Amino acid sequence: MAEDICLLQKRSGSGWFETLLNSHTNVSSNGEIFSVKERRDNISSIVKTLDRVYNLDWFTSASKNQCSAAIGFKWMLNQGVMEHHKEIVEYFNERGVSAIFLLRRNVLRRMVSMLANSYDRYAKLINGTHKSHVHSPEEANTLSSYKPSINSVSLLTDLKQMELTAVKALEYFSSTRHIILYYEDLLKNRTILQDVQNFLRLPQMDLTSCQVKIHKGPLSEQIKNWEDIKDTLRGTAYESYLSADY
Repeated sequence: MAEDICLLQKRSGSGWFETLLNSHTNVSSNGEIFSVKERRDNISSIVKTLDRVYNLDWFTSASKNQCSAAIGFKWMLNQGVMEHHKEIVEYFNERGVSAIFLLRRNVLRRMVSMLANSYDRYAKLINGTHKSHVHSPEEANTLSSYKPSINSVSLLTDLKQMELTAVKALEYFSSTRHIILYYEDLLKNRTILQDVQNFLRLPQMDLTSCQVKIHKGPLSEQIKNWEDIKDTLRGTAYESYLSADY
């Protein structure tokens, strides 16, 4: 039995990617278990939670214990991973845990997704219910109708910090068995999913998801203060993010 973990940035397609993995008959991914603060208060509570998962004491609707070849869950980088990386790396290497990093190249699009998701936590645009992921074009259109304003004053600093966090995470976990994936690459080239299954030592299957992409099309249609953002990024290392589309 392989043990795996997905280390992720928020709003980088993690929900979609997890549903793809869970569509494999030999994978049990148990969701974002460290979203509960008590499970990540300190390294002791983190290790206790990890032990529950990998000793198969963690039962959810995703569990397929009798036939699972890979057991894991989603772990966001802001959920204690960075603060306790040394101890977590030791645990991974001792237990033979493999890590899948899912990142996003265009962090400006990630910022749009984060702001829109944060807004919906309070606005609850779909029938008075907050939804981070949707399963119909109608729901996707409802959520994408909100166009956030982005702070242009701190934008360059914010984008740099988001990228730096990803770089640090990859550096911290360089000694573990891991694979690095980018959301944009998965969208454009689904054969990458074959590489993921090989990495997890799984028999090849067609992986599917019922989730529908929320934000698509040009960023000019998704950002309220588009002209300010365009002027701020023009001539910088992030200018290409303005035109990238998928």
